[in-house]
Amino acid sequence: MARAEQSNNSKVPAFFFGATLFLWAASIAFEIAVNGRRHLTVVAVGVLFFQTANFVIRRFISKDPLLVNTSVSLLHSSLTSASVVFILVNQWIIKGPREMFSHEELVTGTWYGAYWALCFSCGYFAYDQLDMLLYRLYSGFIPAILLHHLILLVCFTLALYKDVTINYLILSLVCELHSIFLHTRKVRRMAGVRDVNNPLVQLEWVLNWATFFITRLLCHILITYKLIIDAHKFDEGIELPLALFGMAGMNFLNVFLGIDLFKAFKRERKQQKHQD
Repeated sequence: MARAEQSNNSKVPAFFFGATLFLWAASIAFEIAVNGRRHLTVVAVGVLFFQTANFVIRRFISKDPLLVNTSVSLLHSSLTSASVVFILVNQWIIKGPREMFSHEELVTGTWYGAYWALCFSCGYFAYDQLDMLLYRLYSGFIPAILLHHLILLVCFTLALYKDVTINYLILSLVCELHSIFLHTRKVRRMAGVRDVNNPLVQLEWVLNWATFFITRLLCHILITYKLIIDAHKFDEGIELPLALFGMAGMNFLNVFLGIDLFKAFKRERKQQKHQD
């Protein structure tokens, strides 16, 4: 009886997140095919690109679903981080920080390459959601990773439809710099490299914690603060509530990510002590 109940509970998130992913895909297809928004095809290109990367890794490197998924995630984090850094540095040079971070620029402006980068990342999150559902790479009745992807898909897609807050979302993607080291750690451990006394492993942890505090906690808190102090500048509509909801969700999940990261760090140190 308990086993049957556990099996039914595991089907609930699969059904819910699978259904929302299907509705999202149908919405994108409708916008492209019916409303003629051809620029959204970059979202489909993103899905296809990362699915192809998945196939190549599975075919030539490993068939382990978790290793394949993590490797593709590392690829996404690296590409997205590079594109976000390029976009921000380019705008800093062209406009300077004062104009670049003004309310009007962040809400109604679109930095060069920002729309395409957002579409491409949107495609990745859809791909990753599907991959995790297919191979059950999640746990719990409300899996944090699936909820994280759903929040991002909703916020990103609505912003792309309405062509607003694109630059705000590019700023939120700065956190992908931290994701590089999260995924690197997972790949490193799956490859059997677990010696915490290794200088490269120690450097990885330093960069992991530094990027977590700077690009996730600090950056997302600053974005939330900027939204709050500029709340009166927003027109009536869905933009401000959606932005605040998205950042609240990301800040909430960042807290749990930090807790998990701390537990992982303590666990690795403890395992090393037992080995010594």
